[in-house]
Amino acid sequence: MAERSKRQAQRPLSRRPRVRHNVTAAIGTDICGGRFPPGAVLPRESDLCETYGVSRTVIRESLKVLETKGLVRGRPRVGTIVCDRSEWNVLDAQILEWMGPDVLSAELLGSILEARRTVEPAAAFLAASRATAQEIADLERACDEMRDTEGDLEAFTAADARFHETLLKASHNKVFHQLSSIIHAALSYALHASNRAAARRDEALDVHRELVDALRLRDAARAESCSRNILDLAARDLSGLMTKAGES
Repeated sequence: MAERSKRQAQRPLSRRPRVRHNVTAAIGTDICGGRFPPGAVLPRESDLCETYGVSRTVIRESLKVLETKGLVRGRPRVGTIVCDRSEWNVLDAQILEWMGPDVLSAELLGSILEARRTVEPAAAFLAASRATAQEIADLERACDEMRDTEGDLEAFTAADARFHETLLKASHNKVFHQLSSIIHAALSYALHASNRAAARRDEALDVHRELVDALRLRDAARAESCSRNILDLAARDLSGLMTKAGES
């Protein structure tokens, strides 16, 4: 008995989850990329097993994961149907990754910007009276990191995302706090797109610093205005990006 337990402990337990993850990503990418369009019935399990080189168990587990993300839905006597894009959880980091170039669609980026326009100015207004000294210091540190990236788009965007997530938390509104983690992936993609399109990132950095100053002075109206200015710059840069994409 002890010898069998020892052998079981030595088995490579990580192999199966890794295979499942890869197959889930492969099917998800094929769905998001249009190989299996919305409304289509996925091939039979046996065909999927042959296509992706795994067992029925792995295929079934992968389809369950995709169903939780809103990509597919099982129907009795019909099979597994690809859901309409409106049902996809576009805040899911994996779905955004699987969408590839489609993540830069005007519709998706516009929706993210609309959501930010609704939430962030209100969060800035509340943060002016509720943010702790540590949270204001964290916002200032994020600005310093944005300044020090020296043209590194990825590092600039990571610091930018931390700034906006910290701002939502600094509102001390429980819903906004939860949103900071829920929208992390979508926010990062949107910020990356607008930062890549921006001709001058120092312009956005200046407004971010103005927002921090407003919070330090507990000026709610000015903080809200600065947040709106940041979003106006993002809208301008995204508009330019979409124009270039339409011309290419």
